[in-house]
Amino acid sequence: MLLTSTQLFRLSQGHLNLLAACPRKFQHNYLEKLTTPTDPKQEETQILGSRFHLLMQQREMGLPINSFLEGDKEDKELKTLKTWMTDFSQAAPEILTPDINEQTFRDSEHYRTLQIQDYLITVIYDLLIADQEKADIFDWKTYPQPPDKRYLAKNWQTRLYMYVLAETSEYLPKNISMTYWFVQSKDQPKNIQFKYDTRKHKQTGQELKQILSNLTKWFEEYHQNQPFPQEPAVKKSCEYCQYAVRCYDQINNPLEVRAVILPNIDNIPEVSL
Repeated sequence: MLLTSTQLFRLSQGHLNLLAACPRKFQHNYLEKLTTPTDPKQEETQILGSRFHLLMQQREMGLPINSFLEGDKEDKELKTLKTWMTDFSQAAPEILTPDINEQTFRDSEHYRTLQIQDYLITVIYDLLIADQEKADIFDWKTYPQPPDKRYLAKNWQTRLYMYVLAETSEYLPKNISMTYWFVQSKDQPKNIQFKYDTRKHKQTGQELKQILSNLTKWFEEYHQNQPFPQEPAVKKSCEYCQYAVRCYDQINNPLEVRAVILPNIDNIPEVSL
């Protein structure tokens, strides 16, 4: 997919994270649409996470969910979903049972867009709660171990979600926050919150525009049969990348590259037949 004078390229936080990690991988994923076999266990986890998000959305819309959760008692997924919902309602009752007397705006799966250069930046908030002075973004995570807060702070989801809200509303950056809730955390759900400010907003805007300028340049070069930049083969992430061999198959010393990106056969345990 290439940019034209009448076409906007839609970008999400996932696109930006991939561009920051490895532009060549962005090329393989989104321009060439290369696919790799899906890990069944990972796919099962993703489906369960999607079902939880859907239940949270239905609950926010006032649709009944108890009858669904009380379905087949032997269904492991239903048991898991019910546990997550119960634990979260106990950990954050102020989010799920708001004061009806408060004048607040609430919207689940809230969608916003922002055009920058030839790109349409898109965000979807799992839940947005706002009043006349402040706005709070919430995001549900269903993996068990919360990442380091410093890692989350650098993640484009955190930065982009608050940036777009500040750019598309009248809320001052200092009155915007974002909270991640990890509903599967050990013992009870945990949260990590980020506050926004003008300095962070300015920095994010500058870095975002730089990434988009680079992307435009890479698109133009790609149109001239020049691939997107790639990460050095010595990077640890290349060992786990499904495109590693494809990226480096024409390098001067393929044996050296294979030693970096492929496991040593001597270190692979034998499997009894």
